[in-house]
Amino acid sequence: MAEEKLSTQEAVAQTRTYGQFRCLNPSCTSRLSAQPGQATVKCAKCGSEWRIAWVKAGFPRVRGPVWETSERLADEAMAKKMAEKEGK
Repeated sequence: MAEEKLSTQEAVAQTRTYGQFRCLNPSCTSRLSAQPGQATVKCAKCGSEWRIAWVKAGFPRVRGPVWETSERLADEAMAKKMAEKEGK
């Protein structure tokens, strides 16, 4: 029996992950998922926090970062960098 080949569209459709999205931090890009109706999601890998909009039930989209969390992470990274610079 011959092996059945999938079209490109069918192959891509099998890898879709509805209800999940990627962390928008360029150094992270891990998959995040949210409970229905949840307003924010925090990435377990990098600590970034994202605001979510629900396009329809089970279909979240990232609206943008939670500014307080982003500012805190940036301040911590800058303090670490300055401490390393002063230590040299």
